[in-house]
Amino acid sequence: MSRVCQVSGKRPRVGNNVSHSNIKTKRKFYPNLQKKRFYIPEEDRWVTLKVSVSVIRTINKNGISAVLKKAAKKGTLVMK
Repeated sequence: MSRVCQVSGKRPRVGNNVSHSNIKTKRKFYPNLQKKRFYIPEEDRWVTLKVSVSVIRTINKNGISAVLKKAAKKGTLVMK
């Protein structure tokens, strides 16, 4: 399964490991993704999403319906 947030679209970033002698080797920075179930009261159902922790905090603040609506409008929502 790919390491992409289904709501925000966050994906792995590429950077460098830098040693003490300043030798640079490629590495990846992965987003903090969690598999989480959310209840959508408007549709009276549960959905399981693979989302970043920052999105979970946003959902707790604004509500799942508002976040999903905003992500669909933005075009980043990936539902299977």
